[in-house]
Amino acid sequence: MGYYKYIKNFYKGIKHKFKEDPSARDIIMPRKKLWRTTEPVARAEHPTRIDKARQYGFKAKQGFIVARVRIRKGGMRKSRPSRGRGPKRMGVNKITPKKSIQRIAEERAQRRFMNLEVLGSYWVWEDGQYKWFECVMVDPAHPSIICDTDVNWICEKQHVHRVFRGLTPAGKKGRGLIRKGKGAEKVRPSIRAHAKRGK
Repeated sequence: MGYYKYIKNFYKGIKHKFKEDPSARDIIMPRKKLWRTTEPVARAEHPTRIDKARQYGFKAKQGFIVARVRIRKGGMRKSRPSRGRGPKRMGVNKITPKKSIQRIAEERAQRRFMNLEVLGSYWVWEDGQYKWFECVMVDPAHPSIICDTDVNWICEKQHVHRVFRGLTPAGKKGRGLIRKGKGAEKVRPSIRAHAKRGK
């Protein structure tokens, strides 16, 4: 069994292993302590989950970087109105964004590294307060990327800031584009088309 399969098996059911297996806890806890003290968007020296990073096109060469993003969990922290409506109409709790937390993480990574493009992202860990995602990013102006036929499609101008238009795998999932055929007639061309009955 190759190294990637060991990594994949380690992360399968990792939350349960964290509670039951001391060896898994010894690996995760130092990472979590370090990640909580670092910046919300920080460049990672190496991918934590190399199997997932390679799935999104990562290569250990110049032009590729991995950004680790910390996002708070929960709703939108709406402030409570001081007057003018009953408690039922306050609109404080259970108000959540339409975008997933993973998409928000990708957009924050893009804003931090504006000269790069997001290929994809994956979950690495979460606790009661935060979720951490790692975003695989690529420099479309780097010579090694321009010459790489596997990934130089992203150097074309129509892919500029693709994450803000929901074109990453997480964005397409949030727009309902994973579904095809019967039952998915209203999701294309967009969520707002077909009288907003896309999802």
